[in-house]
Amino acid sequence: MKLPIYLDNNATTPCDPRILEIMLPWFTEKFGNAASTSHQYGWEAAEAVKIGREQIASLIGADSKEIIFTSGATESDNLAIKGVFEMYGTIGDHIITVETEHKAVLDTCHQLEKRGARISYLKVNREGFINCEELESEITDRTILIAVMYANNETGVIQPIREIAAIAKKHRIIFFTDATQAIGKLPVNVQQDGIDLLALSAHKIYGPKGVGALYVRRKNPRVRLIAQIDGGNHEMGMRSGTLNVPGIVGLGKACELSQASLSVESNFIASLRDYLENSLLKLKGCFRNGPEVNRSPQVTNLRFANCRASDLMIHLNKDIAVSSGSACSSASPEPSHVLIAMGLTEEEARSSIRFSLGRFTTKEELDYTIHKIMEEVEQERSIFI
Repeated sequence: MKLPIYLDNNATTPCDPRILEIMLPWFTEKFGNAASTSHQYGWEAAEAVKIGREQIASLIGADSKEIIFTSGATESDNLAIKGVFEMYGTIGDHIITVETEHKAVLDTCHQLEKRGARISYLKVNREGFINCEELESEITDRTILIAVMYANNETGVIQPIREIAAIAKKHRIIFFTDATQAIGKLPVNVQQDGIDLLALSAHKIYGPKGVGALYVRRKNPRVRLIAQIDGGNHEMGMRSGTLNVPGIVGLGKACELSQASLSVESNFIASLRDYLENSLLKLKGCFRNGPEVNRSPQVTNLRFANCRASDLMIHLNKDIAVSSGSACSSASPEPSHVLIAMGLTEEEARSSIRFSLGRFTTKEELDYTIHKIMEEVEQERSIFI
């Protein structure tokens, strides 16, 4: 067993060697620009992009023409939300989202508020779920978008996506979901789930950083977006810029591998997660933040009473990599906005740690983690008191 043990897979995952291997030729031997239509190098790159698009579409039940490549889920979130607001601004200016969304969604909404958008931020209950009746009650004749995360990045809670989609369809409102923490872990199908826009990222499913995609529904309804990056009319006019061919090849392969082993791998990771969680919950004053069921398989968020998570992680960081919340918010001194929205006090939120497992996590690593956490928690509590 090698130290440090990595249990922060919701922040990012290691690139699977099978994915890296298939990407490498596209950096050196097959380096063409996919937009170059006059020679073999460009044709090869364009074919690789086509295959990647098909692999992504297959994983989520979409048509390959509905996949728009981006630099990652943050850009996809921005394109979806701003793109809808600008395209449908003459129809309405109201967007509904949730207090526990990723900062890429919340910060985008805050920016749009400065431009005249009206945003409703739905509350969640103690387990992190929204109330669909409350969602529907917020809808007005000016509502153009509902944006609800599929699976939360800090607690794993899975929102009632199909019920939300049905409400959106009933009122003829576009439904967008950031599915970054669901793709490759849960059986996501945009048709069956009723999703109109969906964001995903390669580096959360053992692919490379710097590449992602946005699913944009083409019919029933056809969703149109205003591009946020101009300069060449690439990606069906929705996102200009030279395509990251090696990254797209990696993202496509990541989706293919995830699809091939989705059920088996998710069940295995969930069993490891449950083993870690149940062992640590035996500690006096240890509690789970979020639900026991209806959550993604790879994550548990645990609270250790009378123990500051920041101090605990300082003592763990040479041996175990964990986090207190989203990587995008780790520089902030504020407690997790997700846990606060769920009704935890600041002290409770600051006593919480997210453990997120992955494809390469082993039981041996978890045995070491359980022993080390128990040891350090008792030590920290003696200091805390």
